[in-house]
Amino acid sequence: MSIDLVLRALANERRRLILEWLKAPAAHFPPQRDGDLVRDGVCGVLIAKKLGVSQPTVSGHLKLLAQAGLLRPRRIKQWTFYRRDEAQIRALKKTILAKV
Repeated sequence: MSIDLVLRALANERRRLILEWLKAPAAHFPPQRDGDLVRDGVCGVLIAKKLGVSQPTVSGHLKLLAQAGLLRPRRIKQWTFYRRDEAQIRALKKTILAKV
């Protein structure tokens, strides 16, 4: 992963909020009909609603976070669910600290 892409993803307050919420999804989102909040991730629709933005806006944020390796998307039926990639986040933290 590109460190520049990771830093770009983290430079936005809304994207940092999404990462924070997904750290404890059951505390921040209501139960979902499809997909477990922890195991499968949170539906992009719920993230958009909590963030107070449109679906296309949140999709852009989620896409960038996924490209940076911070989130893992998962398709269930017609929905995409997102959860943090904790192993990748740990590796990215080490890489960033080593370069600073």
